[in-house]
Amino acid sequence: MTPEHLAAAYLDGLERGDLTTVLSLYREDGVVHSPLYGPLPATEFYPALFADTGRARLRLRGVTEGRTTGGEPLITIWFRFDWTLPSGQSADFECVDVLELADDGRIAALHIVYDTVTARPAFEAENGVGSSWRPEPAAG
Repeated sequence: MTPEHLAAAYLDGLERGDLTTVLSLYREDGVVHSPLYGPLPATEFYPALFADTGRARLRLRGVTEGRTTGGEPLITIWFRFDWTLPSGQSADFECVDVLELADDGRIAALHIVYDTVTARPAFEAENGVGSSWRPEPAAG
């Protein structure tokens, strides 16, 4: 699957809330690293995201292909996520998803990168303050 086809399949499944399609793009042990949900197995992350989604509209901005410093394939997907929570509250953001690919071309890990300044308050108002994940402070 080309990077463009993978991006299209991923964003289409994500927008439609199609768990089967999205999970089919992952290895069984695939992990998602999210600024709101933290690191979770893909099999846990997407059901939680879809439950917290009233409506999603995604607009692709670009796709790039590269490699990790260790030589493993990477694909980045830049898109606009117009995210509406079940209450109707908007939590839109621009996003870059960094996909680490396994040897079989499926996603081994996905790193979601975006500024949560608007999404986090809306998400926490919907689900309760403190309901979103935050990284542990660095020891120092």
